[in-house]
Amino acid sequence: MRFDQSRYKVKMGELDLIPFVNIFFVLLIFFMFSSSFIFQSGMNVSLPKAVTAEVVSQENAVLIVTNDNVVYLNDRPINAEELISNIRLLAKDKRPLLIKADRDSSLGKIVQILDICRLEGLSQVSLAASKEK
Repeated sequence: MRFDQSRYKVKMGELDLIPFVNIFFVLLIFFMFSSSFIFQSGMNVSLPKAVTAEVVSQENAVLIVTNDNVVYLNDRPINAEELISNIRLLAKDKRPLLIKADRDSSLGKIVQILDICRLEGLSQVSLAASKEK
């Protein structure tokens, strides 16, 4: 089988778009696959459901309370003294706090954390919930 090479030659002054299209599709496939692997790291917490849940658009410090009442701040376990000092720093920097509490965690623990936030002057506190369908 013989191809007529004169049909496939690029004329002077013309731009061959086929390599650009190939590169575009390779980049498209790369970003499609890499974006599917981006997920939120952290503890596995079963959030309570709420009809009025909203999406938070700010960059928050994330406080996680597991079902056995262990407290994590930005994926690091902390004790009560560290919690108070970190909340004090957040209040000083006027940085918001997002509390992700497991639905089986103790209400008393969450109220204790909210009380510490109020005592330290942290006013931007949000509670995470999943949207009820």
